[in-house]
Amino acid sequence: MATKVQSFMTSQPTEVNFPVTTLNETVIVQVSARLSVLEAVSFKQTCQNLAQGNNHPKQIIIDFQQTTFMDSSGLGALVSSFKTTQEREIAMILRNVTPQVMAVLNLTGLDKVFAIESSSETSSVTSDSVTDTQKTSSRKIESLPTTHPSVASWMKRFIDIVGALVGLVITGILLIPIVIAIQIDDPGPIFFGQTRCGWMGKRFKIWKFRSMCVDAEAKKAQVKNQVQGAFFKNENDPRVTRVGKFLRRTSLDEFPQFWNVLKGDMSLVGTRPPTPDEVERYEVPEWQRLDVKPGMTGEWQVNGRSKVRSFEDVIRLDLQYQQNWNLIYDLKLIFKTIAVIFNKNSGAY
Repeated sequence: MATKVQSFMTSQPTEVNFPVTTLNETVIVQVSARLSVLEAVSFKQTCQNLAQGNNHPKQIIIDFQQTTFMDSSGLGALVSSFKTTQEREIAMILRNVTPQVMAVLNLTGLDKVFAIESSSETSSVTSDSVTDTQKTSSRKIESLPTTHPSVASWMKRFIDIVGALVGLVITGILLIPIVIAIQIDDPGPIFFGQTRCGWMGKRFKIWKFRSMCVDAEAKKAQVKNQVQGAFFKNENDPRVTRVGKFLRRTSLDEFPQFWNVLKGDMSLVGTRPPTPDEVERYEVPEWQRLDVKPGMTGEWQVNGRSKVRSFEDVIRLDLQYQQNWNLIYDLKLIFKTIAVIFNKNSGAY
């Protein structure tokens, strides 16, 4: 079974084959050695075709025996296929999951969601515990896939750590006046925590100084979304407090994110960190945004910032960052961000 797919980052079409074997009411799909964007689109289509047929199987087994690389798009295709099979009440089982694929599933917590058939079911149950420990260590050594050069750059991580420490010192100096201002304007929590999706879709809690009223999340449904696609913005959001408007215009509300950078959930420069409900709406190619760590700043912040009104523009800018990335480019974006912050006409809302 073959499906023509088109890369989201290039215009080069390609054809990817996923061998399918049918045994009674069970279908086995053999996954390719790589499951990145081109293969992922075809893989999703293959699974959809199997699940949506009139005589769909009762069970679909995804065989990862040959797979040694899976990036965010591959993960997105797997998640999408899982949802499709659930809707059709078809059991989806992962078989022969390699250490490289298991590392990705462990990172995102999906190892607890998918039904994973043990690759050692036919092995002796009296295996030595030392051997088990070695296998576990081997999986850790396999580590996670290098989905983008920035992920493996120790220099980028070093800059992140130094920048985060400096940023946290500045945040500490500004903390008291910000706390007082927030409490006088709208008493309540100082910080606002929200779950976001980071590298490879791993969920983490992002921190900001609270710029909205205490019950902002409950009131979100009452506010009109002024942008198109899988994210939310409103230029005159009534939930934003007076102090919050100042914090957003100066980007001071985002300073607690230096803690996220220090922990490694974010980088100083990267892509915009989406919320889980945004990721739920992604098509497979859009998962490429998650191939790099999310950043406190990036292309979309310095090229339009709050004027960006289309999710397609966010995707374009994020992929532009991935294509152009190098350390000098990161530094340029940091300096551009500083210039944007001091431009009174370019603040966020």
